[in-house]
Amino acid sequence: MLSRVAHSLYWMSRFIERAENMARLLEVNLQFLFDFQDMQTPALDQHWASLVLSTGDEELFAKHYDRADSQTVTEFLAFDLRNPSSIFACVYAARENARMIRDQISIEMWEAINELHLHLKSSNTAAVWAAGPQEFFSRINRASHQFQGLTASTYARNEGWEFIEFGKYLERADKTTRILDVKYHILLPSATDVGGALDTAQWQAVLRSASALEAYRRYYVREILPWKAAEFLIFSDSFPRSIHYCVAQVEEFIRRILGETGTRPRSPAARASRRLLADLQSLTITDILQQGLHEFLMEVQTTLAQIGDDVVQTTMFYPAESALEEQQQQQQQQQQ
Repeated sequence: MLSRVAHSLYWMSRFIERAENMARLLEVNLQFLFDFQDMQTPALDQHWASLVLSTGDEELFAKHYDRADSQTVTEFLAFDLRNPSSIFACVYAARENARMIRDQISIEMWEAINELHLHLKSSNTAAVWAAGPQEFFSRINRASHQFQGLTASTYARNEGWEFIEFGKYLERADKTTRILDVKYHILLPSATDVGGALDTAQWQAVLRSASALEAYRRYYVREILPWKAAEFLIFSDSFPRSIHYCVAQVEEFIRRILGETGTRPRSPAARASRRLLADLQSLTITDILQQGLHEFLMEVQTTLAQIGDDVVQTTMFYPAESALEEQQQQQQQQQQ
């Protein structure tokens, strides 16, 4: 497979997955704050700032915004093209990568991603807020699910499929660590509040942000406990958004992409993914909590980034294509 084709399939898949995860995170947190309207302003600001911290884009946010609140954080994570990880930027970049390899994907895949792109292109921040942002975020989620379903139904199981799946699960694993890390950044200062109504609601929001609430309740059939929620999102080997499940898929597709047929991986990416999977199979939630949940999640994020970089450098040499400059110019013109 040509490097440029592999590169575009990989980034197309990652950007679609990233847009969906960002939409779900914002949708759930808007609903959470709606349920707790009596929260004081400092607590609200801390809550919104935690979302920016979890994405790792706090420096970029501070460069363009003075304060983290519902309006500015939603604008930054959803609509601002100056943020390459915003929903708008991800969909535009995914569509551009799909356009570059239009003849390599199915017509159904192209129509789904192009329809989402055209919908966003005709939207603006004011209209979305006026109509209700929850519906907007739900549409992003549905469009991502449609695209992934069509991909599974219409794309041949060849090398291209391996790059699509590798990109999807690598991005999903990273975003699950960041969803969990949101809770770290908004831990209540008083130990007496742990286990209270707000603490439970926060953990419920974390599970909903990963579409894991129903799966968690079916597995445990009891109230939401912080360590159980973290354990489920980290160690479940059957839930498709848990870190363990995603890393297992990443390890599998790395072996296929790099031709790692032996029991001892040779490439840095394959060795790193094997070590990470072994850790997830041997550690317990007690081990992680003793080490520090935040520290563990940061280590996982670093390893995932290294794996992605190694595979890109080994199999691709083109930078990620995006239409950000063009879209930024259009956005500026619309605001004038």
